[in-house]
Amino acid sequence: MNRLARFAAATALASSLAYLLAEPAHAQNRAAGAQPKPATAAAAKPQDRMVVDARELVYDNDKKTVAAVGDVQILYQGRTIEADRVTYDQASKRVIAVGNARITEANGTVITGDKFNLTDDFRDGFIDSLRVVNPDKTRFSAPRAERTDGETFVFDKGIYTACEPCKDNPERPPLWQVRAARIIHKKSEQTIYYEDARVEFAGIPMAYIPYMSGPDSTVKRKSGFLSPRFINTSALGYGVGLPYFLNLAPNYDLTVTPTYFSRQGFLGQMEWRHRLVNGSYAIRASGIFQQDKDAYLPSPLGPRDKEFRGSVETNGKFFINPRWTVGWNASMSTDRWFYKNYRIRNESLSTTTYLQEAISTAYLNGQSESAWFDLRGYYFQPLNYQDWQKQQPVVLPVLDYDKRVHKPSLLGGELSFNVNLTSLTRDTAAFSELPQQKSYLITTPTYSLYDGCAIYDKNHCLVRGLAGNVSRATAQVSWRRNFIDPLGQMWTPYASVRADIFSINPDTTGPINSRVATIADTSDEVFGRVMPAIGLMYRYPFVAKTDWGTHIIEPVAQVVARPNETNSLRVANEDAQSLVFDANNLFEWSGKFSGFDRVEGGTRANVGALYTGRFGKEAFANLLIGQSFQLAGRNSFASGDLLNTGLNSGLETRNSDYVARAQLSPFKGFFLTGATRLNATTFEAQRIDAAATYVNSIITASVGYGRYEPQPDLGISRRREGLSLNGSLKIAENWRLRAGVLFDLDKYKYDRERYRDAYASYMAAPAVSAMPIYPNTGPFQTASTSFGINYTDECTVFDVSYSQSYADRQAGSTKDTRTIMFRLELRTLGEISYSQNLGGASSSSDGVGSSN
Repeated sequence: MNRLARFAAATALASSLAYLLAEPAHAQNRAAGAQPKPATAAAAKPQDRMVVDARELVYDNDKKTVAAVGDVQILYQGRTIEADRVTYDQASKRVIAVGNARITEANGTVITGDKFNLTDDFRDGFIDSLRVVNPDKTRFSAPRAERTDGETFVFDKGIYTACEPCKDNPERPPLWQVRAARIIHKKSEQTIYYEDARVEFAGIPMAYIPYMSGPDSTVKRKSGFLSPRFINTSALGYGVGLPYFLNLAPNYDLTVTPTYFSRQGFLGQMEWRHRLVNGSYAIRASGIFQQDKDAYLPSPLGPRDKEFRGSVETNGKFFINPRWTVGWNASMSTDRWFYKNYRIRNESLSTTTYLQEAISTAYLNGQSESAWFDLRGYYFQPLNYQDWQKQQPVVLPVLDYDKRVHKPSLLGGELSFNVNLTSLTRDTAAFSELPQQKSYLITTPTYSLYDGCAIYDKNHCLVRGLAGNVSRATAQVSWRRNFIDPLGQMWTPYASVRADIFSINPDTTGPINSRVATIADTSDEVFGRVMPAIGLMYRYPFVAKTDWGTHIIEPVAQVVARPNETNSLRVANEDAQSLVFDANNLFEWSGKFSGFDRVEGGTRANVGALYTGRFGKEAFANLLIGQSFQLAGRNSFASGDLLNTGLNSGLETRNSDYVARAQLSPFKGFFLTGATRLNATTFEAQRIDAAATYVNSIITASVGYGRYEPQPDLGISRRREGLSLNGSLKIAENWRLRAGVLFDLDKYKYDRERYRDAYASYMAAPAVSAMPIYPNTGPFQTASTSFGINYTDECTVFDVSYSQSYADRQAGSTKDTRTIMFRLELRTLGEISYSQNLGGASSSSDGVGSSN
C-alpha cells in the first residue's frame, strides 16, 4: 500500500512539475484547479522530461506552491536533485531544496549544500554552505555561492583544493588549499579566478596572492603563464624564468620563456610544437648576450671569448605509411658548455661520467613482421673540453637492412639477409698513447688538451680514427635450423657467407694527420673481404624434478669454421672498437666483435654448461659457464688492428678465459646477478660485474660492483673498480627517503701516481716547487653522493634532493660540484622548482672560472 501511495505521489509530482516548469502559463491554471492535458507532458522531448521520486506530494493553493517531501529525487535535463524537501514556487518561479540537498551534474560534478534556491530550470540560483566535488576530485566550498547564466559560479569566501579530505577527520584542513575572498569559475572561459587569495598548507597561510587565475579541470590546452623556474649559480647569479604558453591552435603552440639572471642578463627561449595528420615536430631555440663574460674561463677551456651564446634543437617524426617513418633529432650550440651552464633541456644529449656529447641524427625507418630497414646520418658535438670537434666523425650514411625468411622451401629453418653500409669523414686523426696516456697534442704550463703520443708507431700509439673518408659495404646471408632427435638432443646446423668492400681515403695533410703514416698504411685503396662460415651447435637438456624444484642441466657445444680474417691492419676500425668477451656473446653465431669492420676468422669451438632451476612459484636460478677454443687458423683476437681490438680481451690465446654468469632470486623481490671472466691459467678474475637488488613496498635497495683489470695493449694501464649503493625507504604514508653513494675504489692509485710525478719534479728542482704532500687516502674514495626526500599523494608532489660529485681530475674536474634541487607540484595549480649550485663553480669541465 505504501509503495502504491509513493508511486502515485511521484507520478503526480512528476506530471505537475514537468508541466509547470515546461509551460508556466498552464501551471498557473493548474494551481487554480484546471486539469492539464496529459498529451502536453507526454509530448516533451525525452531529455526535457522530469522524473520525480518522493514519499509524498503537498499542494498549497494559497501560496501557489507544490512540494515533494521525503527522500526526494528529481531527474531533469541531465541533472539530478536530491533533498529532504523540494518546493516549487509558481509566483517566483523558484525551486527551493532543503535538507541534505545535492545536485549531480551531467558531467559528474556533485554540488551539496544546506539550501538551494534555484530557478525553475535549475541553472541559476543561490546555495548556502556549498560544497562542490568535480569529476577530477577537485573541490570547492563556500558559506554561500551564486550561479548565474548556468555557467558562472561565484564563491564568497571560497576555498579550493585538489586534495582528498581526511577519512578519519573530514573537518581537518587538507594538505593545501586556496582560500580567497571570491572565487569565480567561468565555465565558458574554462577559467577560475581568485581574488585576495592565500595559499594555505595544513590550514596555515604560507603565501598571499592578490589576484590569480588558472584553467579549470576541463582544459587540456590554454594560453597563459606556466610555473616559474628559479636557478642560482655562481656564474649566472640568481635567475627566474616565467614561461608563457600560447595555444595558437589545437595542433600547434608556442612557449616563450624569458629568464633574467642577475649576473648575465636576459636569456630568451622559445619552443614551437606542431602536430600534423601524420606526425609532429618541435623546434627549440635559446640565446643570450652575456653581461659578464669574465665569469667563465678563457678559450679553449671556457667560453669567455663569446658574448652571444645560444643553441637550436629540433626533433620530429612522421609516418609515411603504417610501416615507414622519417624523422630527426638534432641540436647545435655556440659552444660545448652552453647546455650545462644554462641548464638547457636537450633531448639529443648523451651524458655519462666521462662522456658528454650532443648527437644529431636524421633517419628513414621501415619495418614489417619479417624485415627491418634503417637509413640515417649522425653528427656529434662534444660537450667536454678535452674532446676536439675536428676529431669527431660525420657519419653519412649508415644503412641497415635485415630480412628473415622462416621455413624457406627445401632448407627449412630460418634464412636471414643482412646489409650494412657505413661512410664517414673526419678532419683530424685521433690518437691514444700506449701503455698510458701522458702526451697531448696541445701542452701549456697550465693545461694539456687532446690525446697524442710521444712515439708515433704501432707499439706506442693507437689510431682511434683516421682523417679523411672511410666507407664500407657489407652483405651477409645466413641459415640455421633446429633438429631434435628421438633422444631429445638438439642439433643446429649453421651456414653463412659474408662479403665486405672497403674504400679508404686517408687525409695525411698537416702536422697531425701526417703522423698516421708511421703507424699504418695511408695509401688510397679499395679492397674486399669474403668470409664464408659453417657451424654446428649441440644441446642436450637433462631435466630432473625433486620435492624442492625443477632442474635443467644443459651441456652446449658449438663449432664454427671460417677462413682466416684478412686485411685487419688495413681496416680503419670505426664500429668494432669495443670488445667485451662474456657469457652473453660466447655462442654468438656472427662472432664476438661488436661491429662490422672486424670479423672473426679461423675455426673456433665454444663450449659451456647451462643450469636452470625453478623452486616453488617465485624462486629461480640460472647459471652459465663456458670457454672458447681456437682450433685452427689465425686467431683474429690475437692480431690487433689500429686500435689493438681483441688484445687483452681473454680471447687472444688459444684457450680463452673462462666466462660465467649467474642469476638468482631466492624469493620475491630479491635478485642477485653476476658475471665474470677468469684467467684460463691462474683463474684470477679479469672482469667482475655483480649486483643485488631488493624491492618491496617499504624498502628498495641495490648494490652494484664492478672490477676490470688493466688492459695495457688498449691504453688502460690501471685497474678500474667501483662500488655503488642506492636505496629508498618509506618512512611514513606518502613519505620516502632515498640515498646513493658511488665509490671509486681505484682513485687512490691515481693520487699516488700524481704524487710520484710531483715528487720527481720536486727532487729535480727543489727551489722551483714545494714538496708535495703524500696522499694518505684509502680505496674507498667517494666519487658521488646523493640523498633526498619525497612526498607524493593525490594532490601534491614535494621533493628535495642534494647531490655532490667529487673532484675527478681524470675527467677534467678540479673542484667538487654540489647541487641542491627543490620541486613542489600542486595538482591543477602548477609546479615550482629551484636549483642551486653550492660552493662555487666546479672546474674547466663546465668552463666556469675557479674564482667564481
